[in-house]
Formats: sequence, C-alpha cells, structure tokens
Amino acid sequence: MQNNKINYIELPAAKLDATKTFFKQTFGWGFVDYGSEYSAFENAGLDGGFFHSEKSSNTKDGSALVVLYSDDLEGIKETIVENGGTIVQNIFSFPGGRRFHFSDPSNNEFAVWSDK
Repeated sequence: MQNNKINYIELPAAKLDATKTFFKQTFGWGFVDYGSEYSAFENAGLDGGFFHSEKSSNTKDGSALVVLYSDDLEGIKETIVENGGTIVQNIFSFPGGRRFHFSDPSNNEFAVWSDK
C-alpha cells in the first residue's frame, strides 16, 4: 500500500452479474463476491468493486471517468460490443493518442485510450 495514493474505486452496478461477466470476458478481470450485492474486481490495474445500485456512473452526470489502456483500440472496441457493451462515443484523436467511450451492462461510462 502506498500512503496518500488512490487505492480502490467503487462503482454502481444495476446488473451485477452481467457487469462481472462483461469485464471478465472483455478485459480478463477477476472477481471476489462479498455477499449478493458486492463484488470486488482484481487484475484491472487498480483494485475496486461493484456494488448493487440502480444508479450509474456517467460523465454527463458529473461522475469521474475511468479510463483503460489498450494497444489495439479497434480490436478492444469490437470485443466490447461483442460482449454486450455499448459505444457511446466513437474513436477520436486527442493530443497524445486516440480514445473512445463505452458503457457497460449497468450503464456505467468508461473510456479506452491508446497511444498507437
């Protein structure tokens, strides 16, 4: 553990099982359940968890944006759609790379970026 550093993130999930399946199949994350309404994720770069809630995390509502990295932006975009994610903003360029935004089965917004 590093003192005074971000250590853990928690996100809502209306469809907890579908959300876990999506991230496991799409990004290879692992999960540890703590009861029926909370599941911690691992192997995601930063540890965290999903808690059952009808709310979702979206930038239009002022939420922070969780951004993942991929060295194959087009490939991961296709995998996201195949596994039940929805593209909410197509690939665009920005200084330093390219990225797109997607929502998971619980309607949480994420982004994936690449420097390639």
